[in-house]
Order: sequence, then structure tokens, then C-alpha cells
Amino acid sequence: MSVIITDTGFAPDTWDRGFTDLADLPANDTPCCIDVASDADPAGIANRLSKIEMIRVDFPSSADGRGFSIARRLRLMGFNGRLRARGHVIADQYAMARRSGFDEVEIDDELAARQPEDQWLARADWAAHNYQARLRG
Repeated sequence: MSVIITDTGFAPDTWDRGFTDLADLPANDTPCCIDVASDADPAGIANRLSKIEMIRVDFPSSADGRGFSIARRLRLMGFNGRLRARGHVIADQYAMARRSGFDEVEIDDELAARQPEDQWLARADWAAHNYQARLRG
């Protein structure tokens, strides 16, 4: 079972439309929802981003930050749909996930038990604590 985290806290995963793996995506097909591995290059779907409703980016380890770069790149390429981080994202990384372009984070029940909702909510005001923007003026 998965837990979805947004700025308002924990919620059940209500997405029921499934995902197509980017690696298995035919060149002429545009499914509604795509899974992107942490080592994938999303450049091949640039011309189809407007037709995709959700992209879910995998985080195989909390020490693997490539997913943040993928999220930022997708947003810079023009993706305006729902962007979800999935896997080993920890509460301390929530603000970075939101700043890089993710709308939500998907974790398993085990991680949710180790890092309860209050730890995530403590980082939900991610826009107010952006030291980089304060340094830039």
C-alpha cells in the first residue's frame, strides 16, 4: 500500500489508471501516465508532454538525487501535468522535491510508519524556507 504526501499531509493513493514504463513506451504512443526510472532520459517524450497526465519518477535510494534533476528537466521542457516522486524519498527531502517540480511524493507504509505525517508537515512550508531565493535577493 502506498501513502501520498502533499503539502496538506498524508493521503491514500487514489490514482487507478496505471502507468507505462518509459523504457517500454512505443515511439508513436502517448499513454496518460508514465513511470520514469532514475537513470532515464525523458528527452524522447518532449513532444508528447502536453498529452501526459502524470509522470512518476523513481527514487531507488534516498541518496540518489537524480530524480530531482529529472523533475526539474521535465518542468523546463514544459510538462504541466501531475509529477510524482516515488520510492525512497525521506521527509528531509520533501522541500527539495517540491522546489524541483514534484507535486507529491509516494512512499510505502513502512517508510510512513518510520517518518510519520508530522515530520513531512514540518517541511510543507517549503516555499517560505528557500534560502537560495533569499540569498539571490
